[in-house]
Amino acid sequence: MASPIIDFLLTRNSAPIPELKEPAPSDADIATMIAAASRVPDHGRLEPWRFILYRGEARVEIGKKLAALAEQREGPLPEGRRNQELARFSRAPLVIGVVSSPKDNPKIPQWEMFLSGGMAAMNLMISANALGYGTNMISNWYSDVPEGRAILGLAPHERVVGFVHIGSYQGLTPERPRPDPAKLYADYAGPWVG
Repeated sequence: MASPIIDFLLTRNSAPIPELKEPAPSDADIATMIAAASRVPDHGRLEPWRFILYRGEARVEIGKKLAALAEQREGPLPEGRRNQELARFSRAPLVIGVVSSPKDNPKIPQWEMFLSGGMAAMNLMISANALGYGTNMISNWYSDVPEGRAILGLAPHERVVGFVHIGSYQGLTPERPRPDPAKLYADYAGPWVG
């Protein structure tokens, strides 16, 4: 049986971030993408994730702060590296931060809440692609340091799932080697014996 949804999923690719251009998604498209992103498994209905929109001049300001943080941590940066930090959030017209924001719950482990955030990020990308936009998700060094997370608007208990870069993309997304699905699964064969 043919399915356009399966065909779509089997051809989904990430677009190169520097090639994501204006126009960015409209507010209505963003609302649709966030609605789709929130329709993921969420044990206990905790909503252990949230989304931060980085757009407009805020993307440039974040770049300046990240470059300053990198220099604070590493010393003076070569011009190329400084420019790289300055452009981190301004290469695509919209970046949506998917943030794991775990809730206290005695029955639901935090790793499960983080996984729910990963599913939200994937739904966000798929919905943006379905609306005709290109996407790419990265995290990078600033996701792993408290000062970087603070610059990006995260609370101390929150962690970055990923930054989804979104924009209009002309052209074909590059294909890359994919794993052989037949090597990824097997029937249950009993407890692990090592």
